[in-house]
Amino acid sequence: MRAFIAIELPESLRAALGQAQQAFRSACPEARWTRPDSIHLTLKFLGEISDAQVKQAMEGLARVSFEPFSVEIKGFGFFPQKRRPHVFWAGVAAPPALGELAARVEGEMEKAGFLREQRVFTPHLTLARFEVPRPQPGLEAALARQEPTSLGSFTASEFFLFESKLSPQGAVHRKVLRFPR
Repeated sequence: MRAFIAIELPESLRAALGQAQQAFRSACPEARWTRPDSIHLTLKFLGEISDAQVKQAMEGLARVSFEPFSVEIKGFGFFPQKRRPHVFWAGVAAPPALGELAARVEGEMEKAGFLREQRVFTPHLTLARFEVPRPQPGLEAALARQEPTSLGSFTASEFFLFESKLSPQGAVHRKVLRFPR
């Protein structure tokens, strides 16, 4: 199965992100916009894994513990850069506990045989992807007109192993297991 580990967002925040997407969509209709119900805070992408690897991942994730912490959604940006973006994202403001949780997940997944991510963990919520990385002046102008504001916050107290099935309409995610249990 194709799998990833992520924190699920409350419905109210997914709705706020959907409204933000609507505000930006006309400025960049050629982007592939993420369905609001699919937006999540990824801790680790595992990719296509076997049943044996699913079991190893679950065993490793069961060893991860953390204290709940607050996460705020605010700001927008581009990866890797706004001149040639691949991704348009909403920002995540959280205490060091979020990075520590991601590091614990990464460590346990490495022990379970998964490759360590080479990029630095940069928490974000993917709102859209671009087929061709090129400047997005319409989207940049829409961002410049927007007042910096918080879309809301929530307390992260759990994370999930998700299955992701790709379809022509976009990925469909299914929760496999919640952690801590």
